[in-house]
Amino acid sequence: MSGQYPDTHGIVGYYQQAEWDASISLPTALKNAGYHTYLVGRDMHQFPQNKRYGYDHTVSYPDYCEWLNSRLSYITYEPSGHYYASGVMHNNRTARPWPHDESLHYTNWTVNEAQRFIQNRDPSCPYFLTVSFLAPHPPLIPPEFYMERYMRTGVPEPVIGEWAKAPVAGGKGSPVDSAEVCLSGEELLSCRSAYYGLINHIDDQLSRLLSSVEAEGADNTIIIFTSDHGEMLGDHYLFRKSVPYEPSVRVPLFISAPPRYGIRKGQVISKPVSLEDIMPTILDLSGVEIPNTVEGSSLAPLMREEEVSWRSYVHIEHGEGTVNFQPHHTLTDGIEKYIWFVRSGEEQFFDLRTDPQECRNVFDSEHYRDAVAGWRRKLIAKLRDRPERFTDGETLISGRPYPTYIERHN
Repeated sequence: MSGQYPDTHGIVGYYQQAEWDASISLPTALKNAGYHTYLVGRDMHQFPQNKRYGYDHTVSYPDYCEWLNSRLSYITYEPSGHYYASGVMHNNRTARPWPHDESLHYTNWTVNEAQRFIQNRDPSCPYFLTVSFLAPHPPLIPPEFYMERYMRTGVPEPVIGEWAKAPVAGGKGSPVDSAEVCLSGEELLSCRSAYYGLINHIDDQLSRLLSSVEAEGADNTIIIFTSDHGEMLGDHYLFRKSVPYEPSVRVPLFISAPPRYGIRKGQVISKPVSLEDIMPTILDLSGVEIPNTVEGSSLAPLMREEEVSWRSYVHIEHGEGTVNFQPHHTLTDGIEKYIWFVRSGEEQFFDLRTDPQECRNVFDSEHYRDAVAGWRRKLIAKLRDRPERFTDGETLISGRPYPTYIERHN
């Protein structure tokens, strides 16, 4: 939304009520350039709901709940504000098939509303459409066909690293404040099958959406597919997001553009990129001036295979949150990964070339001693001016308070 790093906009964890300057958002920049800006689906925790942060119009989860309630005799209500017609709560790791007709599913509704906008928009005005799916985020309730497909054919077993600690027996996937969840073998298969089914369902619904885009003319349309985070899904005995491991932090990023943009089809960019790069990329390809508040970099030169100076690594961080994980700072270039847990001071190091699933923590290995020291120096330099005082300039200081919002930012 802003093209800024977390320590700049101040939101370094899950913090709903943070104030930030919507005048520097991506939809605002496009709106000011004459684009009609429209959001369909999950509203990415915009509070209060009447704040649009640059979108001309939004159709989001409360609208779906109202629509669904008009078609069903009842829906359930969760005190945190999430409505469900399935009996499965938000962030629950148990899974079951969607108990109603597929046409009533949130994913179908999201695509229907996006199609409605595409078909009814002003054709004389360029548009920026954000289609934000709730799935595959829990609740894990795919239409029955999609869940049964993967229950029948099977899904990969969770990856368990040598360093991973098995959780104590507990809540069968229902606690929303825990990243460690105990599920039986059958329950875990059900959970993972439902997650795969939700992805498959989105894929099929995206086909409907793209058909509508092409029917209205896509000769000058850029399409980007990505996500804000992944899901551990039982890997290393963990669920949810917010931890620094690949299933959580490595997300898809696909960009499709017409030939006029000079981008070769099928290429894969291996340089380290981050979500902060999406705003400047869209503005660059659209010919809109990139605000000087943006810290990310346009991917357009990389996609055009131009020689360009680029960052050597990305910095990943997460402050204190509602789940029982340790806040952390992480550096990676996609080849090696260094993790420092703020509360305990524990360090981890993974060689992603030989261990892409992060099964072996080689932090203590003599072979990687120099590499670990080099990454630690990079992190010390990165954190030197932070108000939390994570470092004295020479060493990392564990146990420092790490709030979810840095209030020094305006």
